[in-house]
Amino acid sequence: MEQILRPIYQERASQESTLGVVLVEKREKVSPITDTFDSILLIITKENETSVYTKHYTYLDKKAAMHIVTEKQLKKWLLLGTNRKIVDWLFHGRIVYDRNEFMANLKTELKDYPFYGRKIKMGMEFSKLIRRYLEGKVFFEGKHYLDAYHHIVESLHHLARLAVLENGLPPEVTVWAQVKQMEPAIYKLYEELVLSDEALEKRLELLFLASEFLIHSRTRDGAQHIREVMEQKDRWTIQELHEQEELRNYSSNLEVLIEFLIEKDLISVENVKTKSDEIFHRYYYVES
Repeated sequence: MEQILRPIYQERASQESTLGVVLVEKREKVSPITDTFDSILLIITKENETSVYTKHYTYLDKKAAMHIVTEKQLKKWLLLGTNRKIVDWLFHGRIVYDRNEFMANLKTELKDYPFYGRKIKMGMEFSKLIRRYLEGKVFFEGKHYLDAYHHIVESLHHLARLAVLENGLPPEVTVWAQVKQMEPAIYKLYEELVLSDEALEKRLELLFLASEFLIHSRTRDGAQHIREVMEQKDRWTIQELHEQEELRNYSSNLEVLIEFLIEKDLISVENVKTKSDEIFHRYYYVES
């Protein structure tokens, strides 16, 4: 397939804005990693009219997809972990064009995994974990066990990704295979939930208790990023926190995370008088 695709990527490689081209071949008969395509061409450009441009091709019984992605979009995906298959493509794909060793340096950077990128990912995963855990607990206490099951599965998935990040690696699509090696206790919990013969209510009761301990032991690390950002000012309104460039990535999980961290004494609240004697503005800060 590479011979067929070569003229396509060579044409792109001749353009000055192209930084690198990676060819990814399907590894399984049905491959979700390549979106079921036989081959993927990932082309990174310095700039482009659109941040992501996609084209599909057919050759005999084979199909291929070309994705042209700007460097800015790629770095955003890698920082936030919002496109997991991209990491797989970069790790397992073959570099077929590389301008000034851009792709080689990027692969090295991914393997070394800069600590800053890990901190923001850990914060985001922790905020998602808290959201799912708290929502699941409400369903469990209301005896809505199937809804609670759905949320505890999701929270365990975020806990698994958080554990991989703690070990200094990017979570891959096969995150449970990673967790089985790194954090067998979390893997065992997941097995207990999905494979146990116990009644669903009993399984959930055990999982919520165990999850509470695992969340508690990770709270300070999970809060590190947001606390470091908040140390940049004496105090914040919630709107200022929503608009802060890095915290904007926490999206709808920001407020539930803040309230959780207030309960854990990792974020403090200052009440400031309004025009009414009975109502106060809430400001947030971290102790220095």
